[in-house]
Amino acid sequence: MSFFSKLKEKFAEQADKVQEKVSSVLSQASEAIKYVKIKDGLQKTRKSFVDKFQGLLGVGRKIDDKLIDEIEEILLTADIGVISSEEIIEKLRYRVKKEGFEEAEDLYKILKEEIYEILMKSESSHNDKLYEIDNNDKPHVIMVIGVNGAGKTTTIGKLAYNYKNAGKNVIIGAADTFRAAANEQLEVWAERAGVDIIQQSKGADPGSVVFDTLKSAIAHSKDVVMIDTAGRLHNKVNLMQELEKLSRVMKKLKANAPNEVFLVLDATTGQNAVQQAKEFSKVANITGIILTKLDGTAKGGVVIPIANELKIPVRFIGVGEKIDDLQVFDPSLFVEALFGLDNDEDEVKEISE
Repeated sequence: MSFFSKLKEKFAEQADKVQEKVSSVLSQASEAIKYVKIKDGLQKTRKSFVDKFQGLLGVGRKIDDKLIDEIEEILLTADIGVISSEEIIEKLRYRVKKEGFEEAEDLYKILKEEIYEILMKSESSHNDKLYEIDNNDKPHVIMVIGVNGAGKTTTIGKLAYNYKNAGKNVIIGAADTFRAAANEQLEVWAERAGVDIIQQSKGADPGSVVFDTLKSAIAHSKDVVMIDTAGRLHNKVNLMQELEKLSRVMKKLKANAPNEVFLVLDATTGQNAVQQAKEFSKVANITGIILTKLDGTAKGGVVIPIANELKIPVRFIGVGEKIDDLQVFDPSLFVEALFGLDNDEDEVKEISE
């Protein structure tokens, strides 16, 4: 091998090492930015939930029945619900007895671990992190459901933006033709996201919108189709009939559509969000929950009973009003943001800069 060939090979090796290091730094920075966004978004929940625990579990206090009861009360007031609160308390008592804990401050670590364990059972698909879809099954059809006011329209816009940033061609179908100004709002968000939208006049047949959207997606080789649906129908029978009708229309053009059914829930409604999910589960095959408005509430603890009791994965969380504030739900990142990292947050922000 000539001198120049060896030199060229050496430069190539060095370039690979530099690229690997850059990729690692960028990955750390990305995670740091996500962490700061989620931690900022959970500020109100942290103050009403974790800060109260820290106030109880002071240095020198011993574990006793009174302390356990006080912890259960905090769990209940944090919208974790009776069922999940009782499960957590039962595990706390078991571990205290089995592992011989005596100091109150030890319960903080146990509580964090038990909440993490609950959320891990509802871990999002790895594909969410990469916004991957099956290239042999395009277009990937996502039907979005939820009551009016939950943030459905803005969520569709943000999710479309995320998929587009991941390199996917996206089209939105405005099938909520009942609500006044629904089309206009969705059109604004589609423009912000930089994606196409199919819509008809107010009061048009939602099935017709769905058909036109999917037909256009197939004709133009779109990767992802997102369908908005009516947020409020008169009763469960009406809702079931409407969703079944839209599914039948989709299947005329794509046999296995929809690929996903995402239910959008408003975190500020607390336990009512859990009840909504239970009701929607009776009429739709929900594949994931999107929990919005976590930044505007102290009721972020509701993610725990949703994950624990409904057995439906929490897929995305909304932690702000900006178009890039819809985050993939990462149980590990969520728990660390809720309880706070051991190192100072300034250090995390420094990584991201």
